[in-house]
Amino acid sequence: MSPESLHSWQLWAFLSAIFAALTAIFAKVGVEGINSDLATLIRTVIVLITLTLILFATGQFSHPGPISTKSWLFLLLSGLGTGASWLCYFRALKLGPATLVAPIDKLSVVLVALFGVVFLGERPSFTGWIGIALISAGAVLIAVRS
Repeated sequence: MSPESLHSWQLWAFLSAIFAALTAIFAKVGVEGINSDLATLIRTVIVLITLTLILFATGQFSHPGPISTKSWLFLLLSGLGTGASWLCYFRALKLGPATLVAPIDKLSVVLVALFGVVFLGERPSFTGWIGIALISAGAVLIAVRS
């Protein structure tokens, strides 16, 4: 892996997808026999500890720089959204198969595209819209039981 590739959003997005897939499989096994909310808390504490260690190890915690009120507000809202998403996701994994839960969860990709258009003024290309429609159709086809 070249140093330039470490600055590629595509690489990081692909790695995110891999880790998200592993998260679903690990969570499905981990939530067996315990309350899904407790499982979410355990996962959250592990994420918090891991990120804290990374920030300390890389020196990013010692000089974070100024953080605006707007950033605080939207990071707070993002954190609340993440918490709600994780609680719902773990509850869904507790109740259903990962192979059906994950595709429905990935409809978030479609919602991000729609919210990006409405709230951020982003404009997907024609082929982008086709991809968004295919993701929607694929998630529905996978999740609907025959």
